Amino acid sequence: MPVDPQIQALLDKAADLPATHTLPVAEARRQMESRIGAMAPPAAVGGVEEYRMAGPAGPLRLRIYTPKVGSDAYPLVVFFHGSGFVLCSLDTHDGMCRNLCAGADCVIMSVDYRLAPEHKFPAGLDDCVAATRWAIEHARKFGADPARTVVAGDSAGGNLAAATALRLRDENGPALRSQLLIYPVTDYHTPGTPSYAENAEGYGLTRDTMKWFWGHYLTDAAEAANPYAAPLRAADLRGLPPALVQTAEYDPLRDEGELYAARLREAGVPVVLSRWAGMNHGFLFWVGVVDRAALAMAEAAAWLRRVTAP
Repeated sequence: MPVDPQIQALLDKAADLPATHTLPVAEARRQMESRIGAMAPPAAVGGVEEYRMAGPAGPLRLRIYTPKVGSDAYPLVVFFHGSGFVLCSLDTHDGMCRNLCAGADCVIMSVDYRLAPEHKFPAGLDDCVAATRWAIEHARKFGADPARTVVAGDSAGGNLAAATALRLRDENGPALRSQLLIYPVTDYHTPGTPSYAENAEGYGLTRDTMKWFWGHYLTDAAEAANPYAAPLRAADLRGLPPALVQTAEYDPLRDEGELYAARLREAGVPVVLSRWAGMNHGFLFWVGVVDRAALAMAEAAAWLRRVTAP
């Protein structure tokens, strides 16, 4: 279908902004943070608390969201924000986490992992794995059930969620209930997929910006062969937790997300794949602004409820 009119209006509004890959990292971060004010107010939650844990290279900041409905054993979602391993923060994804928390009645733990280029691969992933282990160990402290833990993330955060699931499988646990991968990065930009060519520019995220992200994340392009950097390149996906993979029609990353879903399914992993027609990369930021974003958020929340049921 054509680009959704509400998405097109957002693209038109941002048309005069400089492309991310043309900016210094600090300015690109400021530009991304400035989007917060344009987002709709998120759903109400029961509470939000800040935590600090001892990470692999120092204190690691966490933000914990608790639902309004009373319980002493919520499912637990460990969430990793996106934006190319380089941009974004707990604050840019605060609304997304609140909406997931309220919609799925899950405790959400959002992780402030280290960003590139200051911290190259695998620093951010090391933080995400450590945070997931910590979350499972301390789940009871914030009213969550460690046996119903999900890893989740959007874009680069989807990459980190998939790679965390791979690491935990390969390192003998702890076990995860499922993984929520929202338009995930699963492969390197070269050679790329057909959607990299079809959606190279004009829809927000561009091929050039993805090349800029990968250039900051990896020390050397040869690291793209590492399945913890590019999960699609893993030789064996057996034994991974069930997944929901959401993709967007007008996204350079569409095909690699769908290829990862197909590989999971071939490996015997239960998978739900959902392509959102008319949408572009990052559309779940716009719940309350774009009607179909709210539907996709509802889909993710309903899936979380189903796969984390006691």
